[in-house]
Amino acid sequence: MSTLDDPGTPFLAVDAAVVRANADRLGKHLDGLGVTLRAHVKTTKSVDVAALLHDGRPAPITVSTLAEAEAFAAAGYHDILYAVGIAPDKLPRVLALRDRGVDLTVLLDSVAQAVALPAGVPALIEVDCDGHRGGVQPSDAPTVAEALASVGAVPRGVLTHAGESYFADGDDALRAAAAHERDRAVQAALALRAAGFEAPVVSVGSTPTAHFATDLTGVTEVRAGNFLFFDLVMAGIGVCTVADLAMTVVATVIGHRPDKGWILTDGGWMATSRDLGTARQRVDQRYGLVADLDGTLFDDLVMADASQEHGILAIRAGGTAALPDLPVGTRVRILPNHACATAAQHDRYHVVAPGSRAVHAVWPRIRGW
Repeated sequence: MSTLDDPGTPFLAVDAAVVRANADRLGKHLDGLGVTLRAHVKTTKSVDVAALLHDGRPAPITVSTLAEAEAFAAAGYHDILYAVGIAPDKLPRVLALRDRGVDLTVLLDSVAQAVALPAGVPALIEVDCDGHRGGVQPSDAPTVAEALASVGAVPRGVLTHAGESYFADGDDALRAAAAHERDRAVQAALALRAAGFEAPVVSVGSTPTAHFATDLTGVTEVRAGNFLFFDLVMAGIGVCTVADLAMTVVATVIGHRPDKGWILTDGGWMATSRDLGTARQRVDQRYGLVADLDGTLFDDLVMADASQEHGILAIRAGGTAALPDLPVGTRVRILPNHACATAAQHDRYHVVAPGSRAVHAVWPRIRGW
């Protein structure tokens, strides 16, 4: 059996027990609210990680690429929501999946998208709940539904995503974001029903609002994906703690600049991404926190900067700890700001148990679109 000392760096390490604990926490919360979890696989992009949910049984999922949909369909998942606005050039792949028996639902927010759909394809109408991205106003949902019905496509319901919740600060703000997300989705569903459409699906979701929702009356399902791994952005707004982060980047010390207070690693932004998502939070973690190979954090040590293949470790601004003595060849673990962006730099996970360096599995990730 290999250990974290063996693979060439940089690479991803994942603690499967932490993933399970994160999944159990959200699952119990949503069970108590009486709604279904439609896990979003965009963060992990892994059939093996998804198997840690629902006792390994295929369940409803959300995808952000058709490559994910195709890989999960091959693994026996047949209830799939493609939660990115549909482009006409992707419709042949959508139809191919549906011809294979996959109940693939698409997403749209315009009449132009609606009238391009082939007959029989089900769609959710995206509703804008916070101005973060796409979506129609709740009162405009019937117009899109009428366009879908005119071509024989199926208006299945509504979907909204509280993207601004990632910038919330504290429990009250997170609960308010969750309530607003629910209210906008329910308003849109009621508008559809008043116009004569059934709207059986009312889908909401983001990792922050999924955890802080207290009342999901009128909602049928919740989508979340980041929660399986979590990251420093989620810790920074209070959705999780740093101890809940399940994924790290393992890198090797390759040099020192004592004159600058730097330790250099072989894990640059190609290994961790350029995401600086904590920069606007109360505590800026730069490119990530730094732990030893066993997962113990170094006091005040952050990945302060990055070039393509070089990471720069330094004591954070205002920190009082001494720069640790990490000789060339020492391996460290970087805790990422944004799990989705960091995982996207890699093609596999090295799976470990809590407090162990032993790698008991290597799980592939899905790449491409």
